Amino acid sequence: CYRGEDGRLRLFRPSLNAARMLMSTLRISLPAFPPAELEKLLHALLAVDGPKWLPRDRPGSFLYIRPTMIGTQSQLGVQAPSEAMLYIIVSFMPRMDSPPGGMRLHTSPEDQVRAWVGGFGYAKVGANYGPSLAATVEARKRGFGQILWLYGEDQLCTEAGASNFFVAWKSKQDPSKIELVTAPLDDRLILDGVNRRSVVALARERLAGQVDVVERKYSIDEVIEADAEGRLLESFATGTA
Repeated sequence: CYRGEDGRLRLFRPSLNAARMLMSTLRISLPAFPPAELEKLLHALLAVDGPKWLPRDRPGSFLYIRPTMIGTQSQLGVQAPSEAMLYIIVSFMPRMDSPPGGMRLHTSPEDQVRAWVGGFGYAKVGANYGPSLAATVEARKRGFGQILWLYGEDQLCTEAGASNFFVAWKSKQDPSKIELVTAPLDDRLILDGVNRRSVVALARERLAGQVDVVERKYSIDEVIEADAEGRLLESFATGTA
């Protein structure tokens, strides 16, 4: 939740976030729910907490909204829950700026993966995050901000920390063309971030003829090669909200 330039409070694409939460809950066998009802809850909650935490004299701040669902049936066992609780956590977040010089990424350890084909890397569930924290802690001890997660023998670029990852480079075939490249969704290895979807759509709409948006598998070797050849322009991550 944030205030627009006109001072009005807004939610960031709540219908897409609600639909993705339903997909994620079904992936781990939690009960289904109507996404439209979750949107109603969000609007009711933010009608109260939005003005309280985001006054007009506090520009740049926002509320991070985390709808959560947990199984609550009383019986223990390895089985799909028949009952669950859906609740919403709202956290006040101050203005977040990139660190000076940008974020430094460390490639993932060779003996660890964040997600795998056939798993649940595409679902927004806690099990995607906890196992990755040890590598992140170690990277930060070495002066890096996050992990660039690589996958498979080809060392494919997937996500940066808990964020979708993009690179912008001059095309190898035609250096006069600029490509914005990000990993694809078809193998369900990465999360279909709403920010990612927004960047892809905006780039295709507003940068048509200037930048080619490419969703494909690409390796860290391609990134290193583009940098060595002077074709790498920038890289960035988008939070998976």
